[in-house]
Amino acid sequence: MNPDLDKAAALIRSGRLVAFPTETVYGLGADALNPEAVARIFAAKGRPASSPLIVHVSSLQMARSLAAEWPQTAELLAARHWPGPLTLVVPKQPQIPDAATAGLPTVGLRMPAHPLALALIEAAGTPIAAPSANRFTQLSPTSAEHVRKSLGDRVDLILDGGSTPVGIESTVLALTPKPTLLRPGMISLEEIEALIGNVELLSALNPEAHPAPGLHARHYSPRTPLLLVRDGQLPATGRGAYLSSGANMPDNPRDYASALYSTLHRLDEAGYDWIAVEEPPDQASWAGIRDRLKRAATP
Repeated sequence: MNPDLDKAAALIRSGRLVAFPTETVYGLGADALNPEAVARIFAAKGRPASSPLIVHVSSLQMARSLAAEWPQTAELLAARHWPGPLTLVVPKQPQIPDAATAGLPTVGLRMPAHPLALALIEAAGTPIAAPSANRFTQLSPTSAEHVRKSLGDRVDLILDGGSTPVGIESTVLALTPKPTLLRPGMISLEEIEALIGNVELLSALNPEAHPAPGLHARHYSPRTPLLLVRDGQLPATGRGAYLSSGANMPDNPRDYASALYSTLHRLDEAGYDWIAVEEPPDQASWAGIRDRLKRAATP
């Protein structure tokens, strides 16, 4: 067990910020029930108030205690995919501060599949609100070093749990009033519909309060301009790097996702003029990767 776990749990209980690993990316965590602690997350990231936070739990019992409604669809999905990279958006109980949910009456709940994350929530004795542990719109961190470089002393402690295996953020699914996919991830729409039937797609955004995190047009971005290309059509000028599945990136979506952010972090530090990424296949299993690359790309 990580020797800093007890210290991290005490910091969470005292309203401070702790970065910790999940199976997706590193999160910037604070006590989800403490409005002042939640406000520190937004300040540290430079995150707009319109972007809600995901609340991480260590058990189904904790999740149900935070939900004003826990529909049968939530029970089915949690039984199949928790712990794991799936966030379920349900009506919230009043003890979750409005600041954590962009003023919305719903909350995104997730049980992470990382032993250190689960141990931290248990030791702290409270649910932990946590977006990715980086400056807003920048590349998400998949290692403790990525967190240090992005946030520096804006975080009180970083729990180092090694590299994160999934590599991109969770699938986000709203369950009321009807199932709606808010953000694709590595749990695909097909897998979800196999369990609960038809799921709608998000059609429009409320600019004052997004229904899920990660929905801004510009997100997950390296400092180096990132270009989505087809058939290897690269810029005619400048020095750049080219990524393509089956060549210098894995040809299956799970391994590609696991490598994506760490590769972009490495290339971002290499001084290139551009990073060109071949568009991934337009298939359900690649939807989460395509979403992240589209938002990371330079307009």
